[in-house]
Amino acid sequence: MADPDRAIGAPRSYNEIQFAREPLLAEGLAVIFDMDGVIIDSNPVHREAWRVYNLRFGIETTEAMQQRMYGKRNDEIVRDFFGSHLSEEEIFAHGKAKEQLYREMMASSVERSLVPGIRRFLERLEGVPLGVATNAEPANAEFILEAAGLRRHFRAVVDGHQVRRAKPDPEIYLLTSERLGIAPPNCIVFEDSLLGIEAARAAGMRTAGVRTTHAEFPEVDLAIDDFLSTELEPWLRSQKPVV
Repeated sequence: MADPDRAIGAPRSYNEIQFAREPLLAEGLAVIFDMDGVIIDSNPVHREAWRVYNLRFGIETTEAMQQRMYGKRNDEIVRDFFGSHLSEEEIFAHGKAKEQLYREMMASSVERSLVPGIRRFLERLEGVPLGVATNAEPANAEFILEAAGLRRHFRAVVDGHQVRRAKPDPEIYLLTSERLGIAPPNCIVFEDSLLGIEAARAAGMRTAGVRTTHAEFPEVDLAIDDFLSTELEPWLRSQKPVV
């Protein structure tokens, strides 16, 4: 049986073997990944965790509420779901408790929830400056990357608690770019949320939308279903650094 998660552009002839040995990305470029919906297709579990958690307080989680949470930081989501009258301590407590529930629900399914092709894609990018820029809680970022065995690939991991302003503000992407030592125009961002795309574009970066959350993305440089998409490798090879 063929491996469904084979390396992007896996060689089938001598010419393909030679092509596959060429660097996937030109020197001077970096790649930055959002986490939820890009590295791991965790949104279904986040949705269920919010539904279960909100029920503890008598709140029915509507589809409109679920849609509003995509790409947002927990403090924004808690204010939306529970009200803006809460204190900072109450907001933090709600967010922490919900994310503990999320990790418990996700613990047994991390590997099978990875976005198809991501593991081999990261291996193909060995030597390229790679970063994670996620609005997620620090504990979630650590949990996912460590449980999946992917932390070693990333030179920088920036979470939502390391910046003052969440996406769609570009701060998180600019900080990740700084830590990677690569100028924003030479950073390629993979995002699944519209807010994340807006943040990356505001940072002056190149954008690739991953269709795990939304079917369409306005004004992205590339849109893919996952990291096995055939259009991904040719597009990456066409990217050149700007001075």
